[in-house]
Amino acid sequence: MGISLLSSSPAFLVFFSFSTFCLLADPALGITRHYKFDVKLHNVTRLCHTKSIVSVNGQFPGPRIVAREGDQLLIKVVNHVPNNISIHWHGIRQLRSGWADGPAYVTQCPIQTGQSYVYNFTIVGQRGTLFWHAHISWLRATLYGPIVILPKRGVPYPFTKPYKEVPIIFGEWFNADPEAVISQALQTGGGPNVSDAYTINGLPGPLYNCSAKDTFKLKVKPGKTYLLRLINAALNDELFFSIANHTLTVVDVDAVYVKPFEAETLLITPGQTTNVILKTKPKYPKATFLMTARPYVTGQGTFDNSTVAGILEYESLPSNLHSSISLEKLPLFKPILPALNDTSFATNFASKLRSLGSARYPANVPQKVDKHFFFTVGLGTSPCQHNQTCQGPNGTKFAASVNNVSFAMPTTALLQAHFFGQSYGVYTPDFPSSPIIPFNYTGTPPNNTMVSNGTKVVVLPFNTSVELVMQDTSILGAESHPLHLHGFNFFVVGQRFGNFDPNKDPAKFNLIDPVERNTVGVPSGGWVAIRFLADNPGVWFMHCHLEVHTSWGLKMAWIVLDGQLPSQKLLPPPADLPKC
Repeated sequence: MGISLLSSSPAFLVFFSFSTFCLLADPALGITRHYKFDVKLHNVTRLCHTKSIVSVNGQFPGPRIVAREGDQLLIKVVNHVPNNISIHWHGIRQLRSGWADGPAYVTQCPIQTGQSYVYNFTIVGQRGTLFWHAHISWLRATLYGPIVILPKRGVPYPFTKPYKEVPIIFGEWFNADPEAVISQALQTGGGPNVSDAYTINGLPGPLYNCSAKDTFKLKVKPGKTYLLRLINAALNDELFFSIANHTLTVVDVDAVYVKPFEAETLLITPGQTTNVILKTKPKYPKATFLMTARPYVTGQGTFDNSTVAGILEYESLPSNLHSSISLEKLPLFKPILPALNDTSFATNFASKLRSLGSARYPANVPQKVDKHFFFTVGLGTSPCQHNQTCQGPNGTKFAASVNNVSFAMPTTALLQAHFFGQSYGVYTPDFPSSPIIPFNYTGTPPNNTMVSNGTKVVVLPFNTSVELVMQDTSILGAESHPLHLHGFNFFVVGQRFGNFDPNKDPAKFNLIDPVERNTVGVPSGGWVAIRFLADNPGVWFMHCHLEVHTSWGLKMAWIVLDGQLPSQKLLPPPADLPKC
């Protein structure tokens, strides 16, 4: 591969069960890479608790996808488990290949037991770190893995070439079955039970009971440069991350290069990735160092208030140290993470992110806007069913919505209905472009917290330039919401606390070098403004990447119509597209 890929844990071995072959003589145009994902049940023990989990190829976390910009991927997913399955390739643009995007009942019907589907897509104009995960119910709790996209051959990184590259993927471990957890919550209307641990590369680490042996160890050499590919695959928690006594340099987020900046602590929401440079100490430090992650919490609900830890361990003891010195006798340094609710840190960290904006990697921010949208995002309630006692606020059920519409998932895939002109009874194209009833979004909440329900979408002509302001609300408490848009990257042109002011705030937008990404945290008690060009025909899901909020309905979909040229039209569906 021309790259050194390091894994320090047997639970996260590099997986190269793929064959590659050149379709074209010119390697700059990419090759086709074949992977096979066998989705099966296998037993895993964490926290002294053994359970059967849904996994890919018997691995947890799942296998690593490695490709170069310009490569075509053919990934055959075979479902051997009782659950319906779909896989999302999070952050991949899927230009004209929406059939391969993966969210169940949005771009495809799920893969049923005993069936298979080949996800066929090409990586266009992207390089960095993304990840794949299940996109149906809460199965992504164990069905996830990294996507490493290398630059085209001969194209260097815009930073010093690292000595080694290490994917570090954060997750959440439930002793219970996550499917049972969300099923019970939806039935009772209350909040779901929280996870029992956070994990680094599937391992909870020494701060948890019975987990010292299940610790991720990153073994490094002095005086070297390492590229850490950080991924937050946790279900419901934004995470602070730090390595004791080491400074990290942020160089890439969501597979887009950024202006490098140094940070001792990072914040990464579910659905986000961050590439950082770690420069190890020039000499053997006679110490080991913890790397830890714990949640950033803004909501009023319960959460997993625990900390995952891995160990940064320096290799090759110098000759003047006796080889019998054991690691246990070395001092162990621990990082100091921000307070659980440190929103000022979150704000300051986000403000440092800027697109690289170089000649080779420009920030093509839409300067003119064809359509403006203003979406409220937040929690709400829905009525308790007759003759049932519900555990939500005041005897109701928890719900979540965009512009007070709690999205009802269809039973037919939206993309299929759109492509074949069979939308009647599946969806309606009348999603509100702004709240039907405006209110003081971050002030005293209205008395009526009930949401409406519907399968409503926004329809955009091809190449529409969009500006979307997403406003958090104080209904059931202000809260940060990591919003993920499928099929596009977008530019984060502005964010503030309080209510968005359409007369004053746009003048402060950054239209020069805003960060470009696919998932952004809507600030707790504030708003974020994004811009994107609707240049990708298809149906594209947008949702909160806190899985509980998605389950409660904080999601919607955009339909981008075909353009006039053949290169601007969605390709027809593959023959093996799963049926509902």
